[in-house]
Amino acid sequence: MTVHERLSVHSVTFFGTPLPELQSHWEALGGRRLSLIDTQLAEPGLADLVAQHRYSVDSVYHLFTTTAELTRVIDAAAAVGARVVYLLTGGRGEHSWEQAAERFCVAVAPCVGQAERAGVALAIENASALYADMHIAHTLRDTVTLAEMAGLGVCIDLFHCWAEAGLAELVSQALPITQQIQLSDYVLGDRALPARAVPGDGAIPIERFLALVLACGYPHGFDLELIGPRIEGEGRFAAARRACETVSGMLERLGA
Repeated sequence: MTVHERLSVHSVTFFGTPLPELQSHWEALGGRRLSLIDTQLAEPGLADLVAQHRYSVDSVYHLFTTTAELTRVIDAAAAVGARVVYLLTGGRGEHSWEQAAERFCVAVAPCVGQAERAGVALAIENASALYADMHIAHTLRDTVTLAEMAGLGVCIDLFHCWAEAGLAELVSQALPITQQIQLSDYVLGDRALPARAVPGDGAIPIERFLALVLACGYPHGFDLELIGPRIEGEGRFAAARRACETVSGMLERLGA
């Protein structure tokens, strides 16, 4: 199959799959961009596999815990040519949002220059308040605010912001610092968390969103994050293949 060159399938879609089997999925899907989890960077053979098959590591996910750990992840990401490391921030504990945001900014500050020198962008993802134990940026507006405070970029997860008021204006504000965009769908009424669906199966106006960001000049990739009961029920690879076909078609129609 032919996958649009700006598409990747997040490795969390195949979470727990050994690297050789994962490579077979990448090969069968036909994409050249990879979206990895930070723990995969330590897997023996990853760097050789990336070089051998001329993959482009578009993004790496990292749950921020300490400055030292992020420093290690940046070095490992740079070693495989990763373009961006995007973060969940860690939780707030008993702190207010403002206190937690300031604490995060202080902790991440030493890594900003390191990442810039390494040629790796850093970004913050928006994620549901259901993940408040490990994150503080739950709306796109708050994510942009925190990113600007910390001097980082943004990773827009459409699944977690598609229903926000004034989304077009928010996205336009976020795009100048947006380093990655994640796509999946949501079927209204689905309560089986994490409740993600293959693009085109649900209510999220994905193609309209793509038209918006492309018209605004967004230059980077689109990452398919496919997890949850619907994905498992269809089969991870089958869902990923159908998602690639659907979103590739959207991007082609839009002239991306």
